[in-house]
Amino acid sequence: MAQHKVLKSQNVSRMCLVCGRDNDHSLKARFYELENDELLGVFEPQDHHQSYPGRLHGGIASAILDETIGRAVGVSDPDAWGVTVELTLKFRKPVPLDGPIRAIARITRDTRRVFEGTGEIVLEDGTVAVEATGKYLKMPIGQIADGDFEAEWFGDARETPESVEL
Repeated sequence: MAQHKVLKSQNVSRMCLVCGRDNDHSLKARFYELENDELLGVFEPQDHHQSYPGRLHGGIASAILDETIGRAVGVSDPDAWGVTVELTLKFRKPVPLDGPIRAIARITRDTRRVFEGTGEIVLEDGTVAVEATGKYLKMPIGQIADGDFEAEWFGDARETPESVEL
């Protein structure tokens, strides 16, 4: 494992299933842009996110990786927004619910209309539990979200670490 400098935290929202601050069922995700152009997502799973006892539900693992890969484009292009076109996963190991879950993502292709990326859920010992590849269509936020998105999207008030070990 190596230390990676955190450049900044990304915004969170009010009601998102993944990062929603006011959503009691949310994973309360935090997203950190790293010096190596990757994005780290840290998630706080609860018992209601399980499938089998003590194991994260595969659909929740999919949501975690979809969100992390989809947000990774913001590291190089903060104004980019996208909607998922395709998401492919490989489940290698169960993801336990006994602590924070970490996902790492990076962009592998970025064009004017589409971006693609890869990501992994990484266990505490550094092994990969779930891998994903995703393809996203770039769209303006006004075509994706209804209503006043600016009221929904805001800076994460939690402390941002200076570095993380991955």
